[in-house]
Amino acid sequence: MLKISASKFKEQCVSLLDNLPPEGVIITQHGKPVAKLIPISSDSASLSGGMKEKLEIQGDIFSTGEQWNAES
Repeated sequence: MLKISASKFKEQCVSLLDNLPPEGVIITQHGKPVAKLIPISSDSASLSGGMKEKLEIQGDIFSTGEQWNAES
């Protein structure tokens, strides 16, 4: 996978977008990865909202299920 510094990314942004590899590009700052740019058609992009209408919430999701008395 291609790694590029944030400063190089800033200089070459439009060119990178035009030639974005399928696996994407990792953007680094001071040698440490800070972001990953992936094409919208990539498999990992389809994860967002992938379980919509496939899960059902049961019960009170804001409760721990424990009963307690605040006055004791």
